[in-house]
Amino acid sequence: MSDGHDGRPTPLDDVRVVEISNRIAGSYCGKLLVDAGADVRKIEPPQGDSLRRFTASGSPVPDGTDSPLFGYLNAGKRSLTWPVADLGSELAGADVIVLTANRSQAAELGIDPHRLRAEFPRAVVVTISDFGWTGPFADRAASEFTLQAWSGLTGFRGDPAGPPISIGGDLGEYMGGVFAAFGALALRRRVEQGGPGEHLDLSMLEAITLMQSGEWLHSQLLQVPPVSRTVEVPSIEPAKDGYIGITMVTGQQWLDFAAMVDCPELTELPQLSFQIGRWAHRDFIRERIRPWLAERTVEEIVELGQLFRLPIAALGNGATIRETAYAQERGVFVRNPAGFHQPRTPWLMSRCQPAPLRSAPSPGEADDTARWPRRAYAEPPSDPQLPFAGVRVVDLTAFWAGPAATHLLAAFGADVVKVESIQRPDGIRYSGGMRKDVDDWWEYGWVFHAMNTNKRSVTLDLASDDGRRLFNQLVAGADVVIENFSPRVMDHFGLTADALLAVNPRLVVARMPAFGLDGPWRDRVGFAPTMEQIAGLAWVTGLPDGPPIPPRGACDPLAGVHAAFAVTAALSHAARTGEGQLVELPMIETVMNATAIQPMEAEVFGVTLSRQGNRGHGQAVQNLYRCAGADDWIAVAVHTDQQWKALVELMGRPSWSDDDQFATIAGRRERADDIDRNLQDWFAAQELSRVVDKLAAVGIPAAPVVSPSLVTQNPQLCDRGFFETLDHPRTGPGRYPRPPFAPLGGEREWLMRPPPTLGEHNGEVLRDLCGVSDQDLARLAIAGVIGTRPKGL
Repeated sequence: MSDGHDGRPTPLDDVRVVEISNRIAGSYCGKLLVDAGADVRKIEPPQGDSLRRFTASGSPVPDGTDSPLFGYLNAGKRSLTWPVADLGSELAGADVIVLTANRSQAAELGIDPHRLRAEFPRAVVVTISDFGWTGPFADRAASEFTLQAWSGLTGFRGDPAGPPISIGGDLGEYMGGVFAAFGALALRRRVEQGGPGEHLDLSMLEAITLMQSGEWLHSQLLQVPPVSRTVEVPSIEPAKDGYIGITMVTGQQWLDFAAMVDCPELTELPQLSFQIGRWAHRDFIRERIRPWLAERTVEEIVELGQLFRLPIAALGNGATIRETAYAQERGVFVRNPAGFHQPRTPWLMSRCQPAPLRSAPSPGEADDTARWPRRAYAEPPSDPQLPFAGVRVVDLTAFWAGPAATHLLAAFGADVVKVESIQRPDGIRYSGGMRKDVDDWWEYGWVFHAMNTNKRSVTLDLASDDGRRLFNQLVAGADVVIENFSPRVMDHFGLTADALLAVNPRLVVARMPAFGLDGPWRDRVGFAPTMEQIAGLAWVTGLPDGPPIPPRGACDPLAGVHAAFAVTAALSHAARTGEGQLVELPMIETVMNATAIQPMEAEVFGVTLSRQGNRGHGQAVQNLYRCAGADDWIAVAVHTDQQWKALVELMGRPSWSDDDQFATIAGRRERADDIDRNLQDWFAAQELSRVVDKLAAVGIPAAPVVSPSLVTQNPQLCDRGFFETLDHPRTGPGRYPRPPFAPLGGEREWLMRPPPTLGEHNGEVLRDLCGVSDQDLARLAIAGVIGTRPKGL
């Protein structure tokens, strides 16, 4: 498919958005909506959004220009500046208002979502704030760095001999932004169908917590202790001429890897079949594979890995991402009007295209533009329903990224029918570990549990005539089919997009291949860590003098939420025109959109971003510091002069803090080593929870570094109801993650049913939707077309 501008429409039509944002998350939300065809007006202060001057490399932005990041995030928007002459009139004509502010900050701006909703019942107001608008932490200061610590993401990454390691690159901001864009479109869909607007209260802490793999469920379901920090073995390893990224998810991949590196002894310990079992044997593994890797170049290892169908990749960085064969041959990077190259939208559609790539606005260029007229609706809004009530999704996805997409669609009301087979159940049911004391061990996979609530499960052997016939009957009555196999799988079954659209022309067929439906890497195997390695995220994660560290799959849910957004946009087009279409969502391009700052700054400033440990990029003074307890660590970020003064006062004005150079942001960043040495000494004597509260009380972003297994103890997440209790028929009560939003008006919760057991709803779904009789169900079970137990067990 081409994303050239060839007369096809954008998926959205006449959607008006006001964006008021001082952070990446809000700007990225607006960018996604612009790309899909929305008209976005950005309100910023007279001096302009602070992102106009931000560079991750610290490179100066020439006068009269904007940073590449601002140009990327704001291309195609219009700019208004505070004070807006008539803010009420500006907001009155908007369909969607995106605001990055907590309750007290919104009040300072004079914006009250509840008053807006009372005056404009169809308005959708999306607020993005660090902790959400309610709860004990609602007014606390925070940053991407401290939110990662609260979420458990930082606490399970890194060698225990050193500090925990946060993910580089502001990934959480992009996660929050795409969640917000999805929620805005989903609720706009409800409005277009006659329903009411909504205040959608998004918590960045909850969005970032969804980037870890539900490790609290891991502890419960597999009856193991809380997860402590490790790194994958093998993961990112030295080759003859650079680093090579290796990702082994399934037991079969481990056997194939052992064969590739000619180390049969790696198969002799059964615990090595699971990633979780390899850390204890890391020296044994590394001693055997590193000599083999050291004799071969990165290119040789990648090529050999493809022959064994293993997810092995060369590590990318800002200087190399644009030069990959994939990016070159697929035309991934397009020219921004400011002169640099940026990744195109991560979705491609057969009947729609993105909006043309236009310039970012200068501050206030639209101040004199006429306000949008207020929408006229013939009837008052109907009773609220969930946005996807009446939408049926046939879900062929597996592992984490695809199920993360359908997890959102199901929570927002879609009837999601998950299709597996007894020949090939969803691999995430058992790839991470296995219970040996239960007969139905495949029902205990924690990532499966976390991402498959609210769904129904059927098993169909698509290699059989009966299986394909029943599948096509499901397709005939569906609105969406979504899958994330490698392209050859659906081709093999004869279930291409063309074939499915012939059955149902209104269908949205969403395909989520790792590396696209065509191009040089079409048949390559890849998981989220592979994408993180190729797209530069791993390159900026780790200590400056150490190897890159795997971000650990956080880009799976990032890809999933992008897919949910694109499906929602395509459903908008289908509702307007009656046309279904193919939607292609290569995971690698989703990640490239989130790491766009790396190739952009390499091109514009000639600087390749690299690892900064826990200091991150930008001007804040931030790091992890060890506290008085055993392996207790605190994350602290000082962004402003006011926060610095508050920290100095809290420490009792130590003499070292009198240095004049510490009085400015630039001076503190230049002397970060000296500051770290002194802060290490001070924090070493502090009790962790007490000092976190002290810092929070004076407005300094701070968080304890916690195990991802223990986030259920977080008072903010508990107060907000982020963990919803469901009773699973095999595993009992569990605490499941909801989407990162407070419940919609009139709703008390997001999750209505536990994750399904394998084939749990065969009878219910196949009887009701396909007209199958009880006699036919028995025949299908005997033939192995359906079932409730993996074949061979």
